[in-house]
Amino acid sequence: MRLLLAEDEKELSNALVAVLKHSNYSVDAVYDGADALSYGISENYDGIILDIMMPKMDGIEVLKKLREKGINTPVLLLTAKSQVSDRITGLDSGADDYLTKPFAMGELLARIRAMTRRKSEFSPNDLTIGNITLSRETYDLKGPDGTQRLGNKEFQMLEMMMVNKNTLISTERFMDRIWGYDSDAEINVVWVFISYLRKKLASVGADVEIKAARGVGYTLAEKQK
Repeated sequence: MRLLLAEDEKELSNALVAVLKHSNYSVDAVYDGADALSYGISENYDGIILDIMMPKMDGIEVLKKLREKGINTPVLLLTAKSQVSDRITGLDSGADDYLTKPFAMGELLARIRAMTRRKSEFSPNDLTIGNITLSRETYDLKGPDGTQRLGNKEFQMLEMMMVNKNTLISTERFMDRIWGYDSDAEINVVWVFISYLRKKLASVGADVEIKAARGVGYTLAEKQK
């Protein structure tokens, strides 16, 4: 699951990124409102965490602009302001939740889980294509020949392909969605994880396969009989 964190206090941002990554979230961190809006418009995120007080553009303005552009990604506001009127302003601007500083990391994680759960409450916990099933809760890939537990990035890649069955997903799209815009990872890391997934699909006896369009991207499709 991918999050955008917009927090201008870099020490706090670094601490939050470390906690979120430890909890198996992928995170892009930005430090001002202009970058938050630019990144948020991409719709590459399952949730956005916005500090209200930021340079260039405050969190409320970012939130309003995202909603005006039809971006419905869940947003959690971080605020040092505890007045009821500030909370009402944030919620009326389209926020899904807010958290007042200082806060406990455990509460932040609980708010993120609740926020993203609401987004996906109408989405099935299990994705099924052909004879394989992928659990969104346990990251287990099941097939007629057994079960394989997927790593975080393996899960995200396979989930993208299962949700977009028979649709070509570019290598760049995988990089942006899973590794993030500012990642130091080389683009061939996508091929490496595709290789891992192919082996795990084979080990569970899958009747679907990952097809490559050379130099373009990958598609998940049922095997030709």
